[in-house]
This record gives sequence, C-alpha cells and structure tokens, in this order.
Amino acid sequence: MNVFWELLLVALLFVGSFFILMGGIGVVKLSEFFRRLHAPTKASTLGVGCVLAASVGYHLFVGSDPQPRELLITAFLLITAPISAHLMSKAALSLRMDEWPQLPGRSEEDTHVPPRPDGGDDESY
Repeated sequence: MNVFWELLLVALLFVGSFFILMGGIGVVKLSEFFRRLHAPTKASTLGVGCVLAASVGYHLFVGSDPQPRELLITAFLLITAPISAHLMSKAALSLRMDEWPQLPGRSEEDTHVPPRPDGGDDESY
C-alpha cells in the first residue's frame, strides 16, 4: 500500500476518533436534553462515518473486497441518526421537557427554552 493512502487512512481514523470523543464528552457535559441531543447525532455520526470509511478504504487497498456490512452500517447510520434525533426532539417538545426541574447546580441562564411552535403562551394548557 502506498504511503499516501496509509496516511489518508490514519487521518480518517484520527478525525473519526476525535469526533467520537467529542460526541461522548458532549453527552456528559451539555446541560439540557435539546443540547445533549446534538452530540450523538452530529459528532458521533461523523466520527463513526470516518472510521467506517477508513475500514472500507483499508479493505480496498489491501486487495480484499470491502465487506457489505460496513457499507450497510454507513448507510443505515446516515439514514437513522437524523430521523431518530428529530423524533426524540418532537417527543421532548410534546412532553414539555423545558418545564421539568433542572439539574442541581445549573442556573437558569444555562438552559435554553425554545419558543412554542404554535406561538401560544405556556399557561393556556
């Protein structure tokens, strides 16, 4: 295998590992559900995609056929992550999670309460 391709695969693995780490840190450190939702759906999806691309590239350049399961994992990940994030955020909005008690040690400025989609006030229910 050429040195250029090896360095490209190492760079893909490094970038993928970085984004997976940032996704994990984001889940732990972010304060609210809506903020925490972005960490696994954005950063970790990009990280796992880079690692899977490096795996497919490795199999291509070594001479073995790329495994169909790697391509299927990549396709299903890119399809299901945005859909699941959208459904979880819609469920959280319908459960009105913005009114639930905050975590201990968090201030009111630390949370972001999005406006209601219908434009109504919160006391109408």
